[in-house]
Amino acid sequence: MTFSREAVTNAIGDGLLSFPITDFDSHGRFDEASYRKRLEWFISHEISAVFVAGGTGEFFSLSLDEYRDIVRVAVEVIDGRLPVITSAGLSVETGKAFAKAAEEAGADGILLMPPYLTECPQDGLVEYARQICDATDINVIYYNRGNGILNASSVQQLADHCPNLVGLKDGKGDIQALNTIIKTVGDRLVYIGGVPTAEIFAEAYVSIGVNTYSSAVFNFVPEMAVTFYKELRKGNKEVVKQITNDFFIPFVDLRDRKAGYAVSLIKAGAEIVGRPAGSVRAPLAMPTSDECQTLEALINVAKKNS
Repeated sequence: MTFSREAVTNAIGDGLLSFPITDFDSHGRFDEASYRKRLEWFISHEISAVFVAGGTGEFFSLSLDEYRDIVRVAVEVIDGRLPVITSAGLSVETGKAFAKAAEEAGADGILLMPPYLTECPQDGLVEYARQICDATDINVIYYNRGNGILNASSVQQLADHCPNLVGLKDGKGDIQALNTIIKTVGDRLVYIGGVPTAEIFAEAYVSIGVNTYSSAVFNFVPEMAVTFYKELRKGNKEVVKQITNDFFIPFVDLRDRKAGYAVSLIKAGAEIVGRPAGSVRAPLAMPTSDECQTLEALINVAKKNS
């Protein structure tokens, strides 16, 4: 861990957060050389933290050995210039193993993903997160999404018990529930927007005190993503409205055509702009050629709004 807890919370609480895709070669194997180039390109832009092997990075399809390589490479390439956050989760024991690997590689924190598959009661979710938090000394951000949704009381319990829990990332987009959590738990945690294509929720997030979010489209239109974030924080409603209408609304329409396109379209976009990372792994599927043409047209629109 390179950064202090305070430095990490400052970084994830104010500034655009980037979530790079994971590079695979033509045989579907992790491509270290390509990934190194991607990370260097990422940190040449105005971002405040890098979240590797996240949802956009297909954490759910990585082996532990691949994960170790990805985090090691990220820590080496970024070399203390920005905090490096990675993922953990799926089950208590698997979550502990990933958290240990992240800590050994020098990551500054983990994004705690929901448990795999089964429906979960609130007390069970708190225990799941608590055990993984207790198994590591690095910072933990709880990802509130899928079948791992915590209510305000549960978030408070977890925050009271786990000093290394520093943030909560919203992956549901229920502004009422998120506002209740924020008003209940207060500034004990940092709050991050994290629904797919988070920019579409950005104005609502800011209105309740969530000042940053994860940008997946940064992978292929970084200049526009940074422009949008800056103008949002300035309160420039006209620019935010224009970019939302011109790019994000039609992008979300395209994304919603098939489950998993929140990741698949990002890989397609990266290839369109000349930074390919291979195809997504099953159970995800890449977009069709017609959908890629639609995406390319949107990317051309985005460049005009950068």
